[in-house]
Amino acid sequence: KRGENPRGPAGTGKTETVKDLGKAMAKYVIVFNCSDGLDYKSMGRMFSGLAQTGAWSCFDEFNRIDIEVLSVVAQQILSILRSISAGLTSFSFEGSFIKLDPSVGIFVTMNPGYAGRTELPDNLKAILRPISMMTPDMALIA
Repeated sequence: KRGENPRGPAGTGKTETVKDLGKAMAKYVIVFNCSDGLDYKSMGRMFSGLAQTGAWSCFDEFNRIDIEVLSVVAQQILSILRSISAGLTSFSFEGSFIKLDPSVGIFVTMNPGYAGRTELPDNLKAILRPISMMTPDMALIA
């Protein structure tokens, strides 16, 4: 299993798509608005709670987080995903032994190309499945 990375311009429905998919799958979706004030410890606490409850998360505008923090976050996400792939019911995460609900979902949305946004590190790109979103052509739809 991998995390997902919906990306595209503002207003294309990235966050709403994640929320609607969660609703269709009867999953609780928690949306976090990311900023450069997040550090790896606060992200670790969020991931710990998500891994234990099996909730889905949508980290909105994930590329606002500092690049140094994103590198550590990649290792945190990888730890969760490897534990799921190994079929574990509990694992060591950030120095604590926690239970694992394998139905946890990690989604990160991005608006690439905006000022103040960072590019994802390669180790994070490798574990997040990219999903491209675009503005719909309303004339074609109507």
